Amino acid sequence: MNERQDRQERWDRRMEAPLAVASLLFLLGYAVRVLANGLDQVWLDLCLAVTLIAWTVFIVDYAVRFRLSRLGPLRFVRAHLLGTVIMVLPLLRPLQMVKIYDRIQRRRDQPRLSLYARVMAYSSITVALLGFAGALAVLQHERGAPGATIRTFGDSLWWAAETLTTVGYGDVTPVTPTGRVIAVGMMACGVALIGAVTGSFSSWLIQSFTREDEKRPPGGSPGAS
Repeated sequence: MNERQDRQERWDRRMEAPLAVASLLFLLGYAVRVLANGLDQVWLDLCLAVTLIAWTVFIVDYAVRFRLSRLGPLRFVRAHLLGTVIMVLPLLRPLQMVKIYDRIQRRRDQPRLSLYARVMAYSSITVALLGFAGALAVLQHERGAPGATIRTFGDSLWWAAETLTTVGYGDVTPVTPTGRVIAVGMMACGVALIGAVTGSFSSWLIQSFTREDEKRPPGGSPGAS
């Protein structure tokens, strides 16, 4: 490992806890601002300050990683696509916790979870965080809109579950432009996550059947005389 990689590794370890805390605080502050409309303005302003501070932590981390990488802007963006998207799109900032979990797993010589188990774990965490954040974002823009069918947090959670699973009953749908943009993004994520889980499960089944065939003695296949 050269000096540049060593500095990057030290920075990764140093920022794991602050990034995890910032991600949780961002989600908490955002949730309170959306769900607790009856709070005094001072508390709402405090929640806004918390989300902005968390965003600042993401920006500082991104800037330091860019400087340590010594890459051009375009190459750095391609190499750190998730971090770039998290910094730009508020809806996806809680997914920073998934990135941290992945970084911890990759540092282990022998991860505790197998490849297929990690895919399932990452997908489950992503679905939970994305569904919750998406429900909050849609509720924020939809409630009070003329003709809106998403008026409560329960409505938005139900809509998020429909969207991420690509079921789409149509009983509750976004009517605002921002809500529909969020819906398109969640549809794309839902299709990608279902594809990843289905592909991983199919691959696991094929490998399991292959190992069973390899262990079976010659002439021991079903139907052999």
